[in-house]
Amino acid sequence: MPTNILMPALSPTMEKGNLAKWLKKEGDTIKSGDIIAEIETDKATMEVEAVDEGILAKIVVPEGTADVAVNEVIAVIAGEGEDAKSVSAPAKADAPQVAAPKAEAPKAEAAKPEAPAPKAEAKPESTPQVTAEAGFNTGGKTVSGDRPFASPLARRLAKDAGIDLGKVQGSGPHGRIVEKDIEAAKQSGAAKAAPAPAAGAPAAPKPAAAPLATGPSDEQTKKLFAPGSYEEIPHDGMRKTIARRLTEAKQTVPHFYVTLDCELDALLKLRAELNAAAPEKDGKPAYKLSVNDMVIKALALALRAVPDANVSWTEGAMLKHKHADVGVAVSIPGGLITPIIRDACHKTLSQISNEMKDMAGRAKARKLKPEEYQGGTTAVSNLGMFGVKDFAAVINPPHATILAVGAGEQRVIVKGGQPAVATVMSVTLSTDHRAVDGALGAELLQAFKGYIEKPMAMLV
Repeated sequence: MPTNILMPALSPTMEKGNLAKWLKKEGDTIKSGDIIAEIETDKATMEVEAVDEGILAKIVVPEGTADVAVNEVIAVIAGEGEDAKSVSAPAKADAPQVAAPKAEAPKAEAAKPEAPAPKAEAKPESTPQVTAEAGFNTGGKTVSGDRPFASPLARRLAKDAGIDLGKVQGSGPHGRIVEKDIEAAKQSGAAKAAPAPAAGAPAAPKPAAAPLATGPSDEQTKKLFAPGSYEEIPHDGMRKTIARRLTEAKQTVPHFYVTLDCELDALLKLRAELNAAAPEKDGKPAYKLSVNDMVIKALALALRAVPDANVSWTEGAMLKHKHADVGVAVSIPGGLITPIIRDACHKTLSQISNEMKDMAGRAKARKLKPEEYQGGTTAVSNLGMFGVKDFAAVINPPHATILAVGAGEQRVIVKGGQPAVATVMSVTLSTDHRAVDGALGAELLQAFKGYIEKPMAMLV
């Protein structure tokens, strides 16, 4: 019997992707684990592995196709003994599937009064769901819509064994359910799916989505300009995601801003000394520290010093993080992405520098893995290299803070009652006032200023 290959969900929030390239052609023999295609999400290009064996009988979705929905059939594998040439593109749900079927609406939810009603969210069909892109799956629970975060192989094994993925504890990256989790669930027998409700049982209706406030329509905006005076460039997936997430962030997160100035002279002196002392590796310095590397370290140490600010807001509880994972805004063609320096407070400056250079390079090539840019507990956005003096950044949920960094410039200051010249950098901390109020945000920024102005403290 032929087996369908479905468009995989490569991250918890992915709903559509572009089929960039087929690495196998019709008639090729496929083995489990073979890389068969490249999929572009709004943030990265990722490879897709086969989880079944056979002959690639039919490519249903040609390479270069945009906006292919998750779980849509993209190809068909002929099984052992089947004539690959006789296999045709299947009708809906004709053949067994490698990945999970499309998520269905929860059934008989009305019979569970103890379950809280889901919050209404806007979910336009043309754009991916972007509520808290960095919200990870934990313990097999749903992270996007109704679909638990699991590998295609784990989904197939769970379906064959009658296991409810929602009850399985995931052990993969960020709680992704993998094959060994299904095997463990088989042995325990605790995750068996509940019997399906009787035929005809009504499904609980989903709440109506409350659309976000929008401006003028496309046509209204176009009428403001003379025909032929502009070029119309369609939005790509990244731009749509950025637009929606930032709109949601500004409409749902009560932003509060705290700004102060930091003197940089001691930091610049230490940076120059550390770079001069860098050992050679393959004929090049083993590291080259930037001011931004030291800003990342200082912010991570400040969060460790003020742990009440290292949090994320949820409706039910405050998530107080045990590590300071600092996202760093990187500009890439068409938008930006925030690769994350994990546990930055425990890494050396040279580790942070080299890790940041590696991830920034791969970010611009769209080669980052989802776990490298999803999550984090705070972020840094630095526009100092453009000469920007100060600005306020938009918080990227589930973060509760983001630090906007301006340019270091020589200014006249007062020291000991006398005018003096110092290199000064203005920074603005945006906080989610539900989680980090003004006084706590000021305390965090004071701790950050202490590390910047006495940078030797970052080395011990």
